[in-house]
Amino acid sequence: MRRLRHSLRWALIKAAVAGTTMVALAFLIPLGLMVQQTARDRAFTAAERQAAALGPALAITTDQDAIARAVASTDAGAQGRMAVHLPPAAASGAGASGAGTAGTGASGTGAPSGPGGAAGGVASAPGGTAPAGKVSDGTAAGAAGGSAAGATIGEVRALAADVASAGGQGRSFTVEVPGGYALLQPVAVDTARTAVVEVFVADGDLTRGVATAWQVLSGVALGLVAVSVLVADRMGARIVGSARRLAAAARSLGAGDLAVRVPVDGKQAAGSPEELREAAHAFNAMADRVVQLLAAERELAADLSHRLRTPLTVLRLNAASLGEGDAADATRHAVAQLEREVDQIIRSARRAPEDAPAVTVGCDAAEVIRERVGFWSALAEDEGRRWQLAGADRETPVPVQRGDLAAAVDALLGNVFRHTGVGTAFSVDVLATGSSVIVLVGDAGPGFTDPEAALKRGEGHGGEGSTGLGLDIVRKLAEATGGDLALGRSAVLGGAEIRLRLRSRPDGAVPPRAGRRRGRGSLFAR
Repeated sequence: MRRLRHSLRWALIKAAVAGTTMVALAFLIPLGLMVQQTARDRAFTAAERQAAALGPALAITTDQDAIARAVASTDAGAQGRMAVHLPPAAASGAGASGAGTAGTGASGTGAPSGPGGAAGGVASAPGGTAPAGKVSDGTAAGAAGGSAAGATIGEVRALAADVASAGGQGRSFTVEVPGGYALLQPVAVDTARTAVVEVFVADGDLTRGVATAWQVLSGVALGLVAVSVLVADRMGARIVGSARRLAAAARSLGAGDLAVRVPVDGKQAAGSPEELREAAHAFNAMADRVVQLLAAERELAADLSHRLRTPLTVLRLNAASLGEGDAADATRHAVAQLEREVDQIIRSARRAPEDAPAVTVGCDAAEVIRERVGFWSALAEDEGRRWQLAGADRETPVPVQRGDLAAAVDALLGNVFRHTGVGTAFSVDVLATGSSVIVLVGDAGPGFTDPEAALKRGEGHGGEGSTGLGLDIVRKLAEATGGDLALGRSAVLGGAEIRLRLRSRPDGAVPPRAGRRRGRGSLFAR
């Protein structure tokens, strides 16, 4: 999981989640608010329809029983959510139906001449608009009656002032009441009177269906995020798969598999981005070029080695004519070994990599060192050099090939003979620790003037016949095992000292033991 969090695939998933979430919120939040407003408008529109349903009934009659039956026939009325505020009865209508006329209005003591007039006189007095003794006509009585409170049918929730305001303004509006809102809808009964229909809208009606809509919208948003994650994961899997195949091929090529190639066509390459396809083509071209360069290098090595056969043949014939003696035998032995090495180089260069025989990695360092020191001892005796070999009397296995270690020891001893004068003493010490084998080669010469330059490939100044590659070859051998190569000054002989350290085991496998040799400089302190 930790590896996934830092991968390209995880980055694509996070980008998809972030992008889809922002887009979903940008659309779904306004949509949810619109749904909420739509539910509110729907509730008030339904209330207006309920109020409008009483308009025809109020236009026909203001009888309380008839209006009560009309209210009960509506959905809001059946649920107890509707009320009708009727206007007062019209006084002018009663006066008109009487047969008598008003008496003498000027005296203020006139009496009505009939029952109808009496009714009209009584109705006008409470209105407070006509003085006593004055008979109001129908219009005046109607106006007086409009300002008086009429009967109310149904459960009232709105305040009387709000009802009066709705009737007086002649327009509908809503007011907040406990538990919701009340819609006050004025309805004209006649030209002079207005009834007010009150419809209660509960808070639950304003939000009915909103929660479900939010849940549906949230589900849609989560579904979109899930789909985007799935698409991003599949896309990331293709990209990561292509990148991993390219990385695996690069590791295989680095490990020596020259036949490895990255597929650029077919099923494995399907869905790969064009950029990774180009990288795969470039890798394959590079691998082909590496194979060509190695083949050319092998051919060059074989040709150079073949050119050495002629001078080697001359050397062998000259060595055969040297007669008897240690020096003659050593010369013939060296020429024979040189011929074997040249033959081996030619065979190795001509051989294909897949035809190379299996090589057993590992040898006894003490045995190889004894053999090579013994070879160089003959030349040392001829030049009058004192030499000493110590610590090579027990088995010291190291994870390198025998031929490579022998070449490294020859390079170290060859430096002593090449860079010091005749008669200069040298020594070879083998120190075995728990995890390393250390080979110390010291001499009584002048030492190194520039140790760093001596370790650089091709920069050694060994005079004629020196390529400056000897110490670099030894260093690479040491580093291949996890060891190292260091140059210093010999505390015993006073000249140069080269320390070759070969790792025989991983670090920490066995605690290292102190070296056998004492008195070495700080460079070789363990």
